[in-house]
Amino acid sequence: MLRGQRLPWRAAIHQPSRSLIVRWSGVSSSRYNAAFRVPLDSACRSGSLPPTMLRPFSSSSARRKDKPASGEGGDDPSGKLPGDAAAEEKNSVPRRKSPDQVGRTDRRRDNKTTAESQEREIEEESKGKVAEGKGNNNAPESPSPIPVSGGSSESKPSGANNGGGDDGSKKGKKGSGEKALQKPSVPDVYPQVMAIPIAKRPLFPGFYKAITIRDPNVATAIQDMMKRGQPYVGAFLFKDENADGDVIENLDDVYDVGVFAQITAAYPLRGETSGVTAVLYPHRRIKISSLLPPSDLQKPVATTTETQATEKRGDVVASFEEGVSEPAPKDHYESTSFLRKYPVSLVNVDNLTEEAVDKKSPIIRAVTSEIVNVCKEIATLNPLFRDQISAFYTDQFPGNLSDEPSKLADFAAAVSAGELHEMQEVLETMNIEDRLPKALIVLKKELMNAQLQSKISKDVEAKIQKRQREYWLMEQMKGIKRELGIESDGKDKLVEKFKEKAEKLAMPEAVKKVFDEEINKLAHLEPAASEFNVTRNYLDWLTQIPWGRKSVENFGIKNAMTVLDEDHYGLKDVKDRILEFIAVGKLRGTVEGKILCLVGPPGVGKTSIGKSIARALNRQYYRFSVGGLTDVAEIKGHRRTYVGALPGRIIQALKKCQTENPLILIDEVDKIGRGHQGDPSSALLELLDPEQNSSFLDHYMDVPVDLSKVLFVCTANVTDTIPRPLLDRMELIELSGYVADEKMAIAERYLAPAARELTGLKDVDVTLQQDAIEELIKSYCRESGVRNLKKQIEKVYRKAAFKIVQDLGEDVLSEDKALTEEGKLAQEEQAKQESEHEEKQTTAADPAETPLEPEKSTAETPRLALKVPDNVQLRIGKDTLKDYVGPAVFTTDRLYETFPPGVTMGLAWTSMGGAALYVESILENALTGESRPGIETTGNLQTVMKESTQIAYSFAKSVMAKQFPENRFFEKARVHMHCPEGAVPKDAGPSAGITMATSLLSLGLDHPLDPTIAMTGELTVTGKVLRIGGLREKTVAARRAGATKIVFPADNMSDWLELPENIKKDIEGHPVSWYSEVFDLLFADLERDAANQLWKKELAKEKSEKNGSE
Repeated sequence: MLRGQRLPWRAAIHQPSRSLIVRWSGVSSSRYNAAFRVPLDSACRSGSLPPTMLRPFSSSSARRKDKPASGEGGDDPSGKLPGDAAAEEKNSVPRRKSPDQVGRTDRRRDNKTTAESQEREIEEESKGKVAEGKGNNNAPESPSPIPVSGGSSESKPSGANNGGGDDGSKKGKKGSGEKALQKPSVPDVYPQVMAIPIAKRPLFPGFYKAITIRDPNVATAIQDMMKRGQPYVGAFLFKDENADGDVIENLDDVYDVGVFAQITAAYPLRGETSGVTAVLYPHRRIKISSLLPPSDLQKPVATTTETQATEKRGDVVASFEEGVSEPAPKDHYESTSFLRKYPVSLVNVDNLTEEAVDKKSPIIRAVTSEIVNVCKEIATLNPLFRDQISAFYTDQFPGNLSDEPSKLADFAAAVSAGELHEMQEVLETMNIEDRLPKALIVLKKELMNAQLQSKISKDVEAKIQKRQREYWLMEQMKGIKRELGIESDGKDKLVEKFKEKAEKLAMPEAVKKVFDEEINKLAHLEPAASEFNVTRNYLDWLTQIPWGRKSVENFGIKNAMTVLDEDHYGLKDVKDRILEFIAVGKLRGTVEGKILCLVGPPGVGKTSIGKSIARALNRQYYRFSVGGLTDVAEIKGHRRTYVGALPGRIIQALKKCQTENPLILIDEVDKIGRGHQGDPSSALLELLDPEQNSSFLDHYMDVPVDLSKVLFVCTANVTDTIPRPLLDRMELIELSGYVADEKMAIAERYLAPAARELTGLKDVDVTLQQDAIEELIKSYCRESGVRNLKKQIEKVYRKAAFKIVQDLGEDVLSEDKALTEEGKLAQEEQAKQESEHEEKQTTAADPAETPLEPEKSTAETPRLALKVPDNVQLRIGKDTLKDYVGPAVFTTDRLYETFPPGVTMGLAWTSMGGAALYVESILENALTGESRPGIETTGNLQTVMKESTQIAYSFAKSVMAKQFPENRFFEKARVHMHCPEGAVPKDAGPSAGITMATSLLSLGLDHPLDPTIAMTGELTVTGKVLRIGGLREKTVAARRAGATKIVFPADNMSDWLELPENIKKDIEGHPVSWYSEVFDLLFADLERDAANQLWKKELAKEKSEKNGSE
């Protein structure tokens, strides 16, 4: 290929035709680009674009030079001979120096001086080579160069009809206006292009697409292509919809079928220095045959010096001739050779041609009509889609739609938001009959999406219209009522209502002043203001507090005793305190509020006693629990500045009870929490202080409220976790657990009748015999309270009810008798709805669209209680109790029937009441002269118990040394002390001191103790027995464990005397002050001489064996 023949195209690149009105180069001014982007869409529709942007671009077959046979001259498509062509090329040299072109050269002279000097050298050299080619007529001609989009002075666009026989001078004389009418030609064959991967959706021929290029190398290559007049790329879709990038590294990353596109414009990205936004216009479908990734492009390519010089000069378009049998010469020039210096993706591609099809085929006509109908439906739902159809029809179909079914299929896929693989299938399908149905499927999905959007939009609009209509109707109704005088303005009526309520209340002066200020503020506020609702809510709370209202109290002593005995058995201390409270009120005529705190194990009736006290005093009752409470606002309320602020629970109690003197029960006060919102226990200090609660200040109300007439009753299981300042403000009443006879009375009077009524056996002859209740208490429910006993009795009656129903059968207790007429109608309606629901589920696409209507199948009294025949009788005794509640939980009264040496029974107090605490001590190894003394303790003992163990061990050794000096047990013995039930933490206090010391002495003296003796008391190292707590609970525990004697400190004698006789019955108390008294009582039958000589033989034998061995 001659260099002189490539010169005109190189000149054409540097000197574009004057008819090229719009420059597509990336170096265009930003002002022109901004002005061009706005009218791009409207210009496309109106056809007023510059010649370089008119659509459709020329896609007619390019005129190629046929290679002449040897010895024959080839015909030039323009009708010129080779000699004429050479002459024309010679004539083209001076035309490059036209005034207009000189002006262009002058504008770029500052940065193109070197390029122009090289250009002149090439032009001089080309003249000689052209002349040489002119003389050789038999030499084969080089392929015709590919025309650029802008055209040049010497190029003739394909399909141009300005005379193929015109010579070069005639063409040079044509004006710029005639050149402006020439359409830019797009090369039909472009075997190698730069590949740009795209994501989300493929491109279709004939439809613009803007893409963003962020890779600086690709962006620079695009700008270079625009400058050279070769704005052609290949666009291929990523297979992974989440992939991103501007370079194809692997051919498997993209689909091999894409589009050959022209870059019509390129704009720099805002805020970025390297990226560009490129507008692509696809022309045809292409397929990748091979990939030259950036890694291959960077490899050095052996080229001649002439080729390297040519690339430096910016040689551009080379034509590719079909049907050439001879191999290309070594200096063959490729149109994309200048891109090899950029790390971009180059691909070799082949054009894909659509298969021939009969446009009058009934299948094509049918599918085309269906696509048109679907487009019309979408256009009615989506205005944006309607504009797209209008622009497409105006631009692509000046005639009949059926003439271009392929364009219609591409349009359907291009405007739809389908799946990635579905749209790529439309692009890859070259058979029109197959492409149209695939495009129809994608378009149908777009129709379904548009219908769903339309439905949602209509639903939202209907809701808004309904609310607006209701609002305007309500406003009109208010206006009509005001005109007729039926109703005044809402705000005025609200103010009047608050004033009427305030007149009925005896508000203090300070509260009355605040009320007047707030009511004046409300009268001057607009109802739409946010402060209006805050003020209205505050006035609502202020007028709902029962200022000056008190319930009429009943100070009758007999009435109070009757009520308290009806609800609770025992609890003498609580009942006496309430009777004292009533007696004071009877004499004074009024009583001030008190703060009582009931402390006791679970299930003894602490919470229920509060309701009985309120009923006895004829006071309103309100209960709330503070267990786990961590927010101070629950007690003292929220500030009004917060959204959704409310008063505290105390103000809410006054609002509910509507009296100033209710009984408020604060439950679980020992389990109150503490968090980042504050310490609620500290907030209770003001509430539960009789000296301060006369002016209790709630954060929300912000006015003093008198709580001095409120009777507060608190409940707790233990007092250890209650803060001392709070505990000091309350009057403690301790409730101990119930003994067996008390549980029996409670079960017969309260628990059994309540369980019979609860299980529907109130009028049925079912009897739980006394021996069965005793067995329940003895073998199933040994805890202090009666809550578990209540559960077991209910279980017995439930089993009895099931047995009766099962024995009688459905004939006697049928469902028809139990249903009322109303219930039968509701049952029929429910059966009808269920049958209809099943039918709809089988036919409906979405079962959720056929909900049931449960309100239609309900009734107020659907059933009646069935009457059991009078001849039914059931007796539940001790022998049959196992059939109802299972085997016994506790099989023996005590852990040991007879105590071995080292075992004693102590007494402990827990939150569940009293419990028997056994202490066991054993000798770990044989007693020898070589053994070392020591003690090991187990049983989950806590800190206090461990200290008691050390004290008891030290004291036992001192007792042994003083009273039994010959007994050297503790000098050589290693002892292990254990408290059974190791899973239960034991830290009840130091009251196990004498028990542990007795256990060690029993082991050291090898003397077993009486199993009916239980003991409790704190021991000092000198042997003093100190006072303990919970003597009542411990006595009850000793009674349950079968003890007949209790050893306790003498300082607790007052507690022993206050115990009820039923608890002390058959139990002998022994108060002691020193451990010597305990020792004399427990070891009364001990032979001191034998005990003093104990273990002497073992130690002497071991010593003699040692001497013999020596």
